[in-house]
Amino acid sequence: MAIEHRGLVAAAAALLLAGTSVALAAPPTLGPEVERNIVVPDGRAFAPTAADEEGAIDRFATYAAALARRDYAAAYAMLRLSFQASNPRLEWEMNMRKRSALWADGQLRILRLSWYPDPAGQPPGLYAAFDFRGDRKDGTMDCGYVVVHRTDPASPFTVVRTDTSEVPPELIEDGVPKADVLHQLPCYLGKGIATSF
Repeated sequence: MAIEHRGLVAAAAALLLAGTSVALAAPPTLGPEVERNIVVPDGRAFAPTAADEEGAIDRFATYAAALARRDYAAAYAMLRLSFQASNPRLEWEMNMRKRSALWADGQLRILRLSWYPDPAGQPPGLYAAFDFRGDRKDGTMDCGYVVVHRTDPASPFTVVRTDTSEVPPELIEDGVPKADVLHQLPCYLGKGIATSF
């Protein structure tokens, strides 16, 4: 069942709606076409609630919207404190500013949402990983993931990891990276699509 997310600003909604060029659009939904996974330790049952999903997608969307606006202060504030500690603000922002374009500039489509409650070797809490594809106006394709984390149901989600790959237009054929490029991509593009992820 699709969960409607009403708390997003219009800019974030426009970023996540697939297949539309309308600048102001209705808030996005995570419909049945989005793959969903739950990765739990043996013997444990878990099912995300509507509030879990809404909180996670809101954080992903507002983070992407902040980057698209080049509001680096707002984006950095959404990072988990341990992420900030290993990525000092000035260095992180300079790395963002030296790029002429960012993955957040594209039309983003969430391909898969994976849940990880209390994964081994990580700080306790609920993690959600959003695998996405982005298509920019110049034909560049981005693919990657953003992982968000919440320590307890009363806490907000924070961004704990991001990773993206950029594929220039000349390496894309019929909307898909060429075969030799596709096999090297460290990102998820859907079931049956052979990347190195």
